[in-house]
Formats: sequence, C-alpha cells, structure tokens
Amino acid sequence: MPGKISQAKAPDQTFEEVKYLRHLIDDRVPVRVRLSDNQEVDGIVEFYDATFIRITRNGEPNLFLFKHDIKYLYELS
Repeated sequence: MPGKISQAKAPDQTFEEVKYLRHLIDDRVPVRVRLSDNQEVDGIVEFYDATFIRITRNGEPNLFLFKHDIKYLYELS
C-alpha cells in the first residue's frame, strides 16, 4: 500500500543481559547489588538463570537473589 509506514516490532530478547552476566562471572568482577528495599549486597556473581542470580560473598553466606527484587547492580572498582 503506498504511503503506509512499516512499524517493525522490537525484539523480545536482545541477550545483552546474558552477555553482561556472563562477563561478570567469567571475569569474577566484584559487584554491588541494590535491592528494591534499598539493602545492598556486595559479592561476585557465580550463577544466574531466568529468575535469579547467585552472589558469592567473602566471609558471609552466599545468596540467591530473585531478579524481580533487584533494583540495579554495578561493578565495584
């Protein structure tokens, strides 16, 4: 049809989260995770799946954090 604008649908999954988490695991990058209740947890991402990540901590118990409870995370220098 002339004049019709095509609207491409955005992809459902870009896999950028998977690549980033893989980088954190492979390079053992220390991170700080801010939870939705504003608690913060420091550690190394050891494992992830579709619903949670596992944080390994020095001298403290390891944690499984549900992704829906994570506000954000960032790398510690």
